[in-house]
Amino acid sequence: MSRSAIQFQKGFSLSEFQRLYGAEEQCEAALEKARWPDGFCCPRCNSHEHGLVYGRRLKRYQCRSCSHQATLTAGTIMQATKLSLTTWFQAFYLIGQAKTGISSLELSRHLGVKYNTAWLLHNKILRAMSEREDAYMLRGKIQMDDAYLGGERPGGKAGRGSENKIPIVAAVSLSEAGHPIHAKITPVAGFSSEALGAWARENLAPGCAVLSDGLACFRSVTTAGCSHEAIVTGGKHPNDLPQFRWINTLLGNLKTSLSGTFHGFKFDKYARRYLGGYCFRFNRRFSLAAMTERIANAVCCCMPCTERNLRVAEAYG
Repeated sequence: MSRSAIQFQKGFSLSEFQRLYGAEEQCEAALEKARWPDGFCCPRCNSHEHGLVYGRRLKRYQCRSCSHQATLTAGTIMQATKLSLTTWFQAFYLIGQAKTGISSLELSRHLGVKYNTAWLLHNKILRAMSEREDAYMLRGKIQMDDAYLGGERPGGKAGRGSENKIPIVAAVSLSEAGHPIHAKITPVAGFSSEALGAWARENLAPGCAVLSDGLACFRSVTTAGCSHEAIVTGGKHPNDLPQFRWINTLLGNLKTSLSGTFHGFKFDKYARRYLGGYCFRFNRRFSLAAMTERIANAVCCCMPCTERNLRVAEAYG
C-alpha cells in the first residue's frame, strides 16, 4: 500500500521553526510582512510614507501624512498584548502543527505561562482561524451530514436533550477524482428547513451538487441554488456506505480529536471557534510548512477582542 503524500509530507520541524522565529526581531519582521505585505499602510489615512519611533517594547510606525502612530499589534486581536512576539509565534506553531489540536492546559506547559493566559491566547488564535474560515464557500461536489457534539453533564439530561449537546452540520467538497478538498463544520440552531437553508446560503456557492442522507431538512439546500441528492441510509454502518466515505471520515476524526484532546469542553459555548480551528488546519493540510505563516496572517486580519467577549456564549443560527 502506497503512503499518502499528504500524511507523510515533510512538515515544519521544531529546529526549522527556531531558526526562522527564534528571536523577537525575526517574529517582528514576519508579523510586519503578514500585516503589511506591500509595506506599511497607515490605518487612518492609508498613506505609506512613515518613520519609526523607538524606545518602547514594540517599535511604532508614525505616518508622515497624518502623524498617526501605530504598532504591529494595534488593530488586531493581539492588541495590547503583554506577551512577547516569540510567545505568540510559538503558539501559532503548536496550534498549527497539532493534527488533533492542543488544549489550553498543554499550551500553558509548552509556553511556560499561566493557564488563564494560555486560554486567552489559545481562544484569540482560534477566533482568528474561525473568522478566516467563515470567508470561504464550498463549491462543486459536496458530501453533507448532520451530527451532535457533546455529552450529558452530571445530573443533567441525557441524549439529544442534553444541555451540552449541540447540533452541527458538516460538509466536504470533493475534487473530480473524488478526493476531499475543503471542509465546513458549523453549529446550527437545529435541524429545521429554515436553519439548513440559511446555512446553505452562507456556506455553499450556487451550483453545488449536494449528496446527503434522507434527513428532510437537507432538501432546503436547493434554496441556495444547489442541486440535492438524498440516499436513505437506513441505519447502515458507515463502512457499508462508500458514497459517504469522506464525510464519515471527517466526522470520525473530529470526534476523536475532541474527545482525546479537550476534556471538560463547553460545547454549548465555544464550539464554533474550535470547529473553525479544526477546519482551518484540515483545509491547509496540503502544506504544513506554511501553517505558522498562515495563522499569523489570520491573526493580523482579526479585529481586537476582549477576554469578556471571548467568554460570552456564541449564538448559532
